[in-house]
Amino acid sequence: MEKIAWVTDSTAYLDEVLTNHPDVYSIPMVVYFEEDEYLDGVTLSLEDFYTKLESSQVPPKTSQPSVGAFVELYNKLSESYDRIISVHLSSHLSGTVSSSKQAGEMVDIPVHTVDSRVISFPLSAMVKRGLEMREAGTSHEDILTHLAELAKKCEIYVLIGSLEQLHRSGRMTGVQKLLGSLLQIKPIIKIEDGKLEVSEKVRTEKKALSKITDYLKEAAAHSSIRELFVLHGTNVDQAEALVKELRETYPSIPINAFPLSTAIAVHAGVNTIGISWFNE
Repeated sequence: MEKIAWVTDSTAYLDEVLTNHPDVYSIPMVVYFEEDEYLDGVTLSLEDFYTKLESSQVPPKTSQPSVGAFVELYNKLSESYDRIISVHLSSHLSGTVSSSKQAGEMVDIPVHTVDSRVISFPLSAMVKRGLEMREAGTSHEDILTHLAELAKKCEIYVLIGSLEQLHRSGRMTGVQKLLGSLLQIKPIIKIEDGKLEVSEKVRTEKKALSKITDYLKEAAAHSSIRELFVLHGTNVDQAEALVKELRETYPSIPINAFPLSTAIAVHAGVNTIGISWFNE
């Protein structure tokens, strides 16, 4: 059986399984604090990012990995692998998918770039699913077909921790930000077809979280949910409380909390919290 390398980007949270897997590789996003440039997860840890964010007067920015960085990684992997499956965050939120595709045309090893249409740990979960299928002997063609279908079945709902950061990143208009600040509106953001959309606007965070759990209840009534992901920034206690609440309601579904990556926190803010799952 041919040997496959799995590549993702640093917007995916690598849990213990992915971190220790010998065939999984992550290419870092670039984070800019004023004039300083960092590689996400390499020269800038999540903890260092939050420390710098608190002291920085200028909001940080992010950039996708360059085509050259992908080419360098793919050429290196070609020495040990027969094929590469490269799974990345939504193409509507970053040019990472495009960089990977361009690089794939410049190297000798076959590269299959997958647009996950998602972010954060749901992206990680797709990589893990692919690994499980491969270890079960599934062909790369069937794996790619499954991942493409899985990308259409993910639901992600989040409460943005900072409308100001979301506005500065270009994801929210000035009018929307102003209304949210003045009226204390908590917009529920969903990712639909890989794009950020406002699902609903409510007045308090408590009501917003209640609404998100209503979405989950509706989904659970009509589909099979294998796992729930609670996504969070620095608000770990809030995330753990939500996990506890959800476990009581859905005792048969594995539910865990996962931190947002640096590149996502740049845009969403440190107190962002959300829930995600795949409808299967």
